[in-house]
Amino acid sequence: MRNVMHNPVLVLNASYEPLHICAARRALVLIVKDAAHIQEHAGREVHAGIMFPTVIRLKAYRRVPHRIRLLTRKNILVRDGHQCQYCGKTFSAMELTLDHVVPRSKGGLSTWENLVACCAPDNRRKADQTPEEAGMPLLRRPRPVTLHTARGILRAQADTDKVWQKYLYFDNAGCREGVTVGPS
Repeated sequence: MRNVMHNPVLVLNASYEPLHICAARRALVLIVKDAAHIQEHAGREVHAGIMFPTVIRLKAYRRVPHRIRLLTRKNILVRDGHQCQYCGKTFSAMELTLDHVVPRSKGGLSTWENLVACCAPDNRRKADQTPEEAGMPLLRRPRPVTLHTARGILRAQADTDKVWQKYLYFDNAGCREGVTVGPS
């Protein structure tokens, strides 16, 4: 069992906009420093009068510049929904590889627009070819992460926590509602 101080805590801006996920230890530091307060808690005390947080909200609004998500294997897999972009089947992270749509040997770069999640059999079958050459059309053209896909990545990291869903804009079916956040 992992240490409870590593449990994920959703961090909200003062405007209730979801910012990121941090470890419980970091959330408690923000609370003790009076930079945040507990929005939702797990129902047990960490210390006298301090409940164990699951969602915290910053007391002061932080202006967040246009965020660019890091190009990582995990973020590509989350963007593609852990789904092979050739056969459409869903796999665990360990069963998926990353595929360069335009192979590196043909000048393809490691960018958001050129990397997709791919199962190992399809990656071997495509080999050193473009999807057109291999006769393997992509389900979706890969795109860079935008504000909406970054929120999708944040939602995917939420570990199906029902308490978090009201802050991450889920409707009853688990889809994002048309809600605007932040100052207008």
